[in-house]
Amino acid sequence: MNSYKVLLFYKYVEIKNPEQIVREHLHWCTENEIRGRVFFANEGVNGTVSGRAEDIENYKLHLTSYPEFSDIWFKEDDADEHAFKKIHVRIKNEIVHGNLNEVSVANTGKRLSPEELIRLYEEGKDFIIVDARNWYESKIGKFKNALTPQMKNFREWKEVVDKELKDFKNKMLITYCTGGIRCEKASAYLVENGFKDVYQLDGGIVNFIKKFPDTYWEGGMFVFDERRVITPNSKEELKHIAHCFFCGKPTSYYINCHNVGCDKIIVSCHECKIINEYCCSDECRASLNKRKVFHG
Repeated sequence: MNSYKVLLFYKYVEIKNPEQIVREHLHWCTENEIRGRVFFANEGVNGTVSGRAEDIENYKLHLTSYPEFSDIWFKEDDADEHAFKKIHVRIKNEIVHGNLNEVSVANTGKRLSPEELIRLYEEGKDFIIVDARNWYESKIGKFKNALTPQMKNFREWKEVVDKELKDFKNKMLITYCTGGIRCEKASAYLVENGFKDVYQLDGGIVNFIKKFPDTYWEGGMFVFDERRVITPNSKEELKHIAHCFFCGKPTSYYINCHNVGCDKIIVSCHECKIINEYCCSDECRASLNKRKVFHG
């Protein structure tokens, strides 16, 4: 039995006193051995945290004690240890930075359950499914036949819609992301710009792969914590869609080049990351400005 848990959660809701909540929340997390990242803004909360199973249960009780968050949806995963080294609680202008302040989540796309998405695939329905994550996330995992815009960050979503999706305004269009938060505004932006039949995958990839591994999700799922990637599938042909930058072996693992001046994200198998000292090139390996290597 795993002794640690990882929570992923968000909620768009008006918060009148985010500064006060940030102070209280940071103190509570520090006192109760909770680690991770939690962002508050006037528009809501976005967080992912880890802790011992009993501490996570207390955390859920603590956060839902605020009336604004009483019905928040926690997506939960098992872990063998903390998925974060520290706790960071911050106040932000947006709980996901996408330059989409003017977009209203009241206009978000219709919610599509994992069961409904499975049915669309199995019945061969005509739909477009679009990844609302960054390029390096979709590189190691995606839904079958998904469009994967090569975004460096979510701030490029408007450009993607205006240039790459403009011909799909009359199509059934489904957006997806890790836990659902990016799709709240990604799908709303589509609706507000004249797309006729817009959906978002309810609960995101996390919700889907827990219910339906070995089906229409291909590869691993990128996570922004020390685990780095989740590999939900047992079928060999669905485990990995990416290949090691160095040797070409199928893998879903990635590293940031340890040359601080580079920091390039590359897909690498575990053997090659060590052989290459967590660097992407001979030049970076020779750099005097490298982060310390932790083998694991």
